[in-house]
Amino acid sequence: MPDHAPGQKQKLIKPKLSMPGRKPRLSMKDVLLWSKGEPPKPGPRRIGIHTSTAGGVQIAAERAYRLGANTLQIFSSSPRQWKPYLLAKTQCNEMRRLRDKYEISPLAIHSSYLVNLASATPEFHRKSVEAFRGELQRGISLCAEYLVLHPGSFRGRSREEGLELVARSIAEAARGLELEKSSLKVLIENTAGAEFSLGGSFDQVAQLLEYLRPVCPVGACIDTCHTHVSGYDIVSEAGWHKTMQQLDDTVGLKNVCVWHCNDAKDPCGSKRDRHEHIGKGTIGLEPFRRLLNDPRTEHAAFIAETPINEPQDDLKNVAMLKSLVEVQSKKRRA
Repeated sequence: MPDHAPGQKQKLIKPKLSMPGRKPRLSMKDVLLWSKGEPPKPGPRRIGIHTSTAGGVQIAAERAYRLGANTLQIFSSSPRQWKPYLLAKTQCNEMRRLRDKYEISPLAIHSSYLVNLASATPEFHRKSVEAFRGELQRGISLCAEYLVLHPGSFRGRSREEGLELVARSIAEAARGLELEKSSLKVLIENTAGAEFSLGGSFDQVAQLLEYLRPVCPVGACIDTCHTHVSGYDIVSEAGWHKTMQQLDDTVGLKNVCVWHCNDAKDPCGSKRDRHEHIGKGTIGLEPFRRLLNDPRTEHAAFIAETPINEPQDDLKNVAMLKSLVEVQSKKRRA
């Protein structure tokens, strides 16, 4: 529960430096700089957004709360650098405290964009395995529920060899971490279907889940933009039902723990991964309405990865997703 009375202005928190000499790069796009008054109330679905960790990973939970989100996704380290951030125990403890205070769950971590567990280059593959092990360790320390992974590129191998190598690489990265004793589950994300990419179809995601089940706790993350641009019809009503049936027949809807809710700048089948604000792209609002009100997806978290071009764009995208929810939670129906 919030620690201020209704109607009072929220006390804005100045982010503390997470490491000596590191200054958080903040702009007016940051909710901590423009948030005033009571934050929006969360709704019956778990809806959130990929959230900045500027100033310290734990402050992402405060940002999510100010946006009216009750779930969130973060990077636990720089997504474009091999050298990881060091997470202090105090940061992890504060993240857990704020999540408990604001009832924010689940926490998803998106793995680094550099990681390619199917790489045919030995040195790059070694770095990828080491980096992914770091992602697993930070996920455990933060008590995160999910670690989202793009399967990678199989260039230089066959697709089947690439899928098998990803499974072996995750097993190597997870060795000795006892993931089954933690809350962390690895989620394989579907991709936009570019040449040599793994996970561009539901069948490939399902195949990788089968390889990984003996290795670690595993599930799927389905991105609406990736689904659309990889060639699945989720716009027409008939296409939506067909696509959801295909997903259920392969991956299994019960195994989709997170939905990345992103509209798309490009048309169906374009293979171009460019996200757009909810309802402003080639997908439109109705597919998101169907997704958020489908009883088969009620267990999942819905997390936007939409652009923040102007201050409050993140607030507007979270609010738009919440506005599409027509069903009531079981708790409210009781």
